[in-house]
Amino acid sequence: MLFYNTSTGKKEKFIPREPGKVNVYVCGVTAYDYCHIGHARSAVVFDVLIRYLRYCGYEVHFARNFTDVDDKIINKANEEGLDSAVVAQMFIDAFYEDMEQLNVLPPDYEPKATEHIEEMQEIVQILLDKGYAYTTPIGDVYFRVRSFPDYGALSGRNIEELKSGIRINPEEEKEDPLDFALWKHAKENEPCWTSPWGPGRPGWHIECSAMSKKYFSLPLDIHGGGQDLIFPHHENERAQTVAATGTDFVNYWLHNGFVRIQQEKMSKSLGNFVVIRDILKYFLPEVVRFFLLSTHYRSPLDFSWENLQESEKAVKRIYQTQQQIAQIQEHTTSTPLPDSIKEQARPILDSWEESLSEDLNTAATLGHIFSLVRIANKILEDKKIRKSQEARELLFNISSTLDKAGSILGLFEQDSDKFLHNLRLTKAKRLNLDISRIEKLIQERKQCRQEKDFSRADAIRDELKDMGIKLQDTPTGTIWDVEEQKTEQ
Repeated sequence: MLFYNTSTGKKEKFIPREPGKVNVYVCGVTAYDYCHIGHARSAVVFDVLIRYLRYCGYEVHFARNFTDVDDKIINKANEEGLDSAVVAQMFIDAFYEDMEQLNVLPPDYEPKATEHIEEMQEIVQILLDKGYAYTTPIGDVYFRVRSFPDYGALSGRNIEELKSGIRINPEEEKEDPLDFALWKHAKENEPCWTSPWGPGRPGWHIECSAMSKKYFSLPLDIHGGGQDLIFPHHENERAQTVAATGTDFVNYWLHNGFVRIQQEKMSKSLGNFVVIRDILKYFLPEVVRFFLLSTHYRSPLDFSWENLQESEKAVKRIYQTQQQIAQIQEHTTSTPLPDSIKEQARPILDSWEESLSEDLNTAATLGHIFSLVRIANKILEDKKIRKSQEARELLFNISSTLDKAGSILGLFEQDSDKFLHNLRLTKAKRLNLDISRIEKLIQERKQCRQEKDFSRADAIRDELKDMGIKLQDTPTGTIWDVEEQKTEQ
């Protein structure tokens, strides 16, 4: 198993600190607003990592934190006239709702910053005692960046280059512009805690050092998050933790790439972000999850409504294939399955997992899945071979493989009929179609056909077609679907 380690800039063989066990810490959200698609990408990527490690037999212990005290939370609370704790909990609850929709499994530990103030203060005091930190007259505590010779190694930054781009705010009393806050003195209308340096609250970076140290013995096997966290957050985490403990902090640093809109990084500061719950008004959660995994996790992911539609078509195709395989009748023939088909399927069935071992390449894994789907559809479309014993065995083997891959990817786990029905409803809703009218017309058409009023039945089909609805008459009834159209939101 290979992972790209941010700290070394190359893929490395994964060797956990303790054989058979893996500890993983991933930076969670700052709870001041609804989660956007960038948050969703990080959550889904590391969810697949955890699923795959467990699939491979590792005993995984996974922590993902909540930042529930921060300048952004305080500012939001003041804007809304609410207590900052109320604001944080409101958006933590919203986060849970979004993650459940996206089929993201809960971590083993979900520490909150406000629940670990004591642990943070302990690390701050150690850093002060060792000379890595200093206090100011107003009660701030800063980390001396130049006291840590290896600063910048994770992000590949040069200290002198960093200094040229940093300004000191008038109220800050830093020794050096590079120094960062470990503890902030209390300000009016802000939450605060008592400390040896006066009332205040923790800086952002110190919380993850304290919480990872509490829940795991160091070094961590894997520490992850979005690419935007490499600097300064993870660089500062690393510096203060190593300085305080005298040990390595993390063995493997993993970071997912940005989500982009029109080739530009998506972020709240740029105002070009799209929140998860707005996307789920128009697309099923599984379609969104598929979209997030369709590109290698370290590569940029281009968000657009058109790309979501392409993901929707892809997921639909897989469910339709699974549905057809499940409907195969028991009776078989002796028609042999062509060697060419077996030769295409065998290497994929034997090695589809290898792409996940190669730096969690979900895009390649989905490519293998679609190769199997193409093979399955080739068999299903051939009336001569689809009922043969060999064909049935291969189809069921493909279906089983799709189930295994889906359990790791968090995809294709629903009942096919139910998913396809929900997909039709979602597409109709997206186009503001009257679903009750559609179903009423289909029922009326069924009655007309029973009464041999084919003229009226054809007229209803045409009326539905004008609405963008296509019909498929099957032995078990009529299935309707929405004609594919471009989505513009």
